[in-house]
Amino acid sequence: MSWKPLLCAVALSALLLAAPSAFAAEVTVAVASNFVPVIQRLKPLFEAEGEDSLTVSSGSTGKLFAQISHGAPFDVFLAADVRRPRVLEDKGLAVAGSRFTYAQGQLVLWSRRSSLPPKPQDALLARGVTHIAMANPRTAPYGQAAREVLKGLGLWRRVQDRLVMGENIAQTYQYVASGNAQVGLVAYSQLRAGSRGGSHWLIPQDLYQPIEQQAVRLNESPGARRFVAFLRSASARKVIRDLGYRVPEQGS
Repeated sequence: MSWKPLLCAVALSALLLAAPSAFAAEVTVAVASNFVPVIQRLKPLFEAEGEDSLTVSSGSTGKLFAQISHGAPFDVFLAADVRRPRVLEDKGLAVAGSRFTYAQGQLVLWSRRSSLPPKPQDALLARGVTHIAMANPRTAPYGQAAREVLKGLGLWRRVQDRLVMGENIAQTYQYVASGNAQVGLVAYSQLRAGSRGGSHWLIPQDLYQPIEQQAVRLNESPGARRFVAFLRSASARKVIRDLGYRVPEQGS
């Protein structure tokens, strides 16, 4: 009896069993700070779908953009705006045609206090409000939106001496959560994911440009493709929606 066919069959079976591990990848994703609570929920769902692992680096969109521009080895960029993913694509630093909107952010005025006045102007100009938190408009799209809101309400100049600017929206949230600021303009998703009580006022969309958040692949790796496909799946979109974002129609 020849053992050769049997050994070949055993070797082939071992190869097939090992195949998923052979193609598994560590996917590195640069994530805008506002989206961190969501990515923390999505990470175990993505990893449960296969053998890929997800490594997350977070920060302001501007700082992550600068890192990618200088060669940081990320696979996917989840920005909080449209402009920076588009610039990366235009410069050849991202995969052409891979850019899409994965979420639309919403801005809220939040306070740890149990109630806010009915008008946001009253909440921002109240005598006891000595610090108003917002993200830095130069690096964070949520900061740009906050500035638009304050200008639209005619308050930008009036509250200058009360503003404390976070490097990103996560730091802005912490200013209010810690009590270092009495009120703050933060992401609605942050409250949905882990609010520490208080009260909030959902800012009407007509007071600021839509916070359209785009993703872009930075290379052609299979792991990056699988993660982007997951991000566009019904299960991921439901998590994003449940945590306070608008979710565009498929194909946007």
